[in-house]
Amino acid sequence: MKKESNQEAAPSSRPAKGKLRENIEALVIAIILALFIRTFVVQAFKIPSGSMQDTLLIGDYILVNKFIYGIKIPFTDKTLIPISKPEPGDIVVFKYPEDPSKDFIKRVVAVGGDKVEIRNKKVYVNGAVRENPHAIHVDSRVFPRGYQPRDNFGPVTVPEGKLFVMGDNRDESNDSRFWGFVDESALRGKAFMIYWSWDRDEFSVRWDRLADIIR
Repeated sequence: MKKESNQEAAPSSRPAKGKLRENIEALVIAIILALFIRTFVVQAFKIPSGSMQDTLLIGDYILVNKFIYGIKIPFTDKTLIPISKPEPGDIVVFKYPEDPSKDFIKRVVAVGGDKVEIRNKKVYVNGAVRENPHAIHVDSRVFPRGYQPRDNFGPVTVPEGKLFVMGDNRDESNDSRFWGFVDESALRGKAFMIYWSWDRDEFSVRWDRLADIIR
């Protein structure tokens, strides 16, 4: 008959992790993942002004695709891996040329090599009218050339590596007509979705805008 052993199983040489250590490790991993996603993949922005109405409203919270135009070296404007180029019609977030600490959002109207002219509020690119079904005009006045560049501008040729951008709210947008071109290296990314929208005047959620794809 086989003799039963009275010896107990030897305890594992690997000590069990304490709850505190497990929680700290989980928190560190979550922070690293969040920083990675924010740096390279997607970042959230809030719309503070009406320059993109009615496409984007004050109080819209949007998601921006950060890798679509290339993967950048963290904390620099240098593109490590180029992926695609911005195109007319894209809605982009970028560092404001006159104050890089601020982020602006506008629609790309023209890219490097294009000739841009605005005549009596109509936008011409390379001699043809550049239609934008999302553009609105809230002021019926037309300012003459030389008075200010809002309604009559150019022609100018966009340098390579630069963008000419405008807000969809054409009469109330501070954009390339006033301060010039956007360097492609200053792009944060392309806006693609509204994930939250708050109407501060009505103190209510705009439920119909949630998860809207930005066009």
